[in-house]
Amino acid sequence: HRPVLAQASPKMPSQGSTIAPMHFHHVHLNSMDPKASADYYLKPYPATTTRTTFNGYEAVKTGNIYLLFTKVSTPPKTELNAPQDSIWHFGWNTPDSQKYDHDFRAKGLKIAQMWDAADGKLVDMSSDVLPGLPTQEQILEMRAKGVEPTHKGGFGYLRGPDDAMIENAQGGPGEPERFNHVHMFHEHPLCAMQWYVAHLGASVPPNVKMPPPGSDCKQGYSAPTWPSFYKFPGFVREPSGNVRFDDIDILIRPWPGGGLTSPRGYVVDHWALSVADLPATVARLKSEGVKFLEEIHPWGNTRAVMIEGPDRAAIEIVEIQ
Repeated sequence: HRPVLAQASPKMPSQGSTIAPMHFHHVHLNSMDPKASADYYLKPYPATTTRTTFNGYEAVKTGNIYLLFTKVSTPPKTELNAPQDSIWHFGWNTPDSQKYDHDFRAKGLKIAQMWDAADGKLVDMSSDVLPGLPTQEQILEMRAKGVEPTHKGGFGYLRGPDDAMIENAQGGPGEPERFNHVHMFHEHPLCAMQWYVAHLGASVPPNVKMPPPGSDCKQGYSAPTWPSFYKFPGFVREPSGNVRFDDIDILIRPWPGGGLTSPRGYVVDHWALSVADLPATVARLKSEGVKFLEEIHPWGNTRAVMIEGPDRAAIEIVEIQ
């Protein structure tokens, strides 16, 4: 890596600033066995994954983006054995997520189960939990009324190679299987949204509201709800955020209390955007005070930099002309 000196906190660009288009390019994973890891993704998502190599890395192509794998000699860190980092997981939308979950089990794939209540049991899918992402109080009320889980659609997770967390989420009506998101943790999701829009030119989906620049983006946290990977106290889901590069969503959940660590060396090491003119992008980001973890350097047959986003998120920018 190419460390650089610490820089001042980023400042928001002037209103006249223009941002050259940035496109989602890849998710980069660390793996003890890159070939086997890449092969794995054809098992859960065969309709949209192709094995290949890219820029010297073992790779999976899915839609217009890649999963790239770097070989490491020791198991990469995950939230199971190290402090939580800012990259939570990535995943696919699927046309029938419950059927996919059944198929995963038939294929012998490892499911990352969730608790359905503070006093409950482990389940595969959010639709195996009482509906509406309820609080424990709401769960008790629904139980008393005889409400049952729908067992239709919903979201669930795989534990892939090196314990990578991979989501299987119900898509919209008629939506085919497709890789569609990276899910982040940020202490203040709405502030992180402002940063992604201001510095990286992310778009905001039509159904998502973001506080205007200069307004207070720090909001109080909601009560914990289920399903949750934590039996107690549950999972805080709001305020949440969402920005987009091309058709790939950067989804954001809150991490109350802060303290998120860098994802470098974790199973998902970073994710990457591409630009046509890297030096111009670097000059702009430096003028805005964005922190650089790695300066411009060769990256296979092109070149790249690494910047630091909110909560120490690592984001690579590669030049693709």
